[in-house]
Amino acid sequence: MRSRGYVTMLDPFQQIYGKRMGGLLFIPALMGEIFWSAAILSALGATLSVIVDINIKMSVVISALIAIFYTLVGGLYSVAYTDVVQLICIFIGLWISVPFALTNPAVSDITVTAVKQVYQSPWRGSIGKNDTWVWIDNFCLLMLGGIPWQVYFQRVLSASSATYAQVLSFLAAFGCLVMAVPSVLIGAIGASTDWNQTSYGAIAPKDRDQADMILPIVLQHLCPPFVSFFGLGAVSAAVMSSADSSILSASSMFARNIYQLAFRQSASDREIVWVMRITIFVFGGLATLMALVTGTVYGLWYLSSDLVYVIIFPQLISVLFVKGTNTYGSVAAYLFGMLLRIGGGEPYLRMPPFIYYPGWTTEQRIHHMTGEMEDVVVQKFPFKTVSMLASFLGNVAVSYLAKYLFESGKISHKYDFLDAVVSKDSGEIMDKTTLVTRGNNIGLSEMAPVKPRLSVTLAAAFKRRDTLAAETVEEEDESSPDSSHHDE
Repeated sequence: MRSRGYVTMLDPFQQIYGKRMGGLLFIPALMGEIFWSAAILSALGATLSVIVDINIKMSVVISALIAIFYTLVGGLYSVAYTDVVQLICIFIGLWISVPFALTNPAVSDITVTAVKQVYQSPWRGSIGKNDTWVWIDNFCLLMLGGIPWQVYFQRVLSASSATYAQVLSFLAAFGCLVMAVPSVLIGAIGASTDWNQTSYGAIAPKDRDQADMILPIVLQHLCPPFVSFFGLGAVSAAVMSSADSSILSASSMFARNIYQLAFRQSASDREIVWVMRITIFVFGGLATLMALVTGTVYGLWYLSSDLVYVIIFPQLISVLFVKGTNTYGSVAAYLFGMLLRIGGGEPYLRMPPFIYYPGWTTEQRIHHMTGEMEDVVVQKFPFKTVSMLASFLGNVAVSYLAKYLFESGKISHKYDFLDAVVSKDSGEIMDKTTLVTRGNNIGLSEMAPVKPRLSVTLAAAFKRRDTLAAETVEEEDESSPDSSHHDE
């Protein structure tokens, strides 16, 4: 995607599937960004409520306003520079708290409590046989649903070259694993503590249904006050780092792919910047509102990747790697994925299922917002992954079927109302020049050159070689007899 000169994640969709389909795919992408921003703002509010005795809602609003303000003023530069500072704060803040918590007299050896019950059940845990498929389903959801995010692609597509984009991605993967270590240790410490010896009380957080608050609880009750504030700074930095990126990515997709490419193709750069500033404020407000009214951090965390995994991920695979998919297949995939996913229900949003997948059961749970006991349908079937696969296969099958029916003449060309098969040169299906070379600041000629070897690799990897036509011509010129003679 970096070699092709795309500006946002939605560019390839609009190039292949058209403006209207790009607008439809913006909806789940936007919902994912808002759910994610709301989840982390909600986490900050919960942390502040434990460590500092201040109003949760006020802390969430102030934090959101700070993130929105510097994103409004500085855009991607402010997000990038503050991310560096915030990552350092997160790493130092969490690692400082680990030795203090480990050496607290109330904490047992975490290597022993991993397999033996001391104060609480072993923290390593196990997966029940009946829950295996649910775990696999959620594992795939969180792993693959984390790929098609504008937050990630705004970093990749702003890299100076495709080589740096690849290096950035691999370093980030390693960095995520390193950054997760102190959080895992703090969780293990929380499960190895005799809470009766602390100011928290005799009942463990897990038994109080506060397991998702274990980080601030450990910081507050097992560490000295100054360490607690360092940890609080780490959590606040993490929230700011994610919230500003998420809000900026949602507004950039709207300004470019919806406002500019779909409605105002003659819009000036100044106009686009103002549209982005307005939408930063709007989307930031929506995320803040959701953080204030919701009662679950983990629920929002899962939901943020849910629609992205089911709808956008299979379409991204199709548009980049499967030759021949078109708008008809994309619409079918969108409907298949949405229907199968919503049909399974969502307990966090109190949405009852209308499709009962094999192995479903009913459980009694306390609702996180109302506190009432209610019967909840639990789907033991991996229906999210099945919805994603149905979306992908539906895209391929319907695309090839439509292509066959129109090209063979079984359906008249005049019925190709989406201009997706017959009218290949239609203005609706935008070409590379519309997407890439529009505007002075995004021309391919101004970007750092991509190494020739990498270009060859990408040309071989991607099925859609028509979008790499320029690079292919250059490679052929280099390998021609004249150029070889000239080199000699």
